[in-house]
Amino acid sequence: MFTVLLSAALAAAALMASTVTAHDLDARSTATQPAGRDGQHDFDFEFGSWNARLSRLDKPLSGSTTWRDYEGTSVVRQVWNGRANLGELDVRGAAGQIEGLTLRVYNPQTRQWHISWVNARDGMIGDAMSGEFKDGRGEFFGEESFDGRVILVRFVFSDITAKSFRFEQAFSNDWGKSWEVNWRAVFTK
Repeated sequence: MFTVLLSAALAAAALMASTVTAHDLDARSTATQPAGRDGQHDFDFEFGSWNARLSRLDKPLSGSTTWRDYEGTSVVRQVWNGRANLGELDVRGAAGQIEGLTLRVYNPQTRQWHISWVNARDGMIGDAMSGEFKDGRGEFFGEESFDGRVILVRFVFSDITAKSFRFEQAFSNDWGKSWEVNWRAVFTK
């Protein structure tokens, strides 16, 4: 099963790599890294199995303050000697189950990563986000359709150690003037 999923994900990555362009959403996310800085191994910290504790905001961008909690696992595998990786998330809580795949592909010319998410619920590959790590913090930006309108999305990876890291997702419906966090996760070994 994993081989079939990996083959489909890699085919999708090849298609996306030929059509994805970086959005100039934030100078930090689109600036080319200094010469000599190769970020190909920036996600190496995440390879392996993790315990995942996730909180998801119920009804983002609606004024909701209700959070749903989930627990489960995340498993990340290296692909192409670290130039890509595939992560599987499986978490459960009172609100149900979230199963998804994350495909991340590194572009050595731009020195940026492109991240795509696939939710098992609908099987659709989301729009790719682009970004990079700087000073131990990864920031990635993209656009997606939400409730019939285009919004900005930001991923942040932070507090990275050998035994834990944090992930946060935020939405902006005012083109980056303000952000609402709607996913918070802590991963531990």
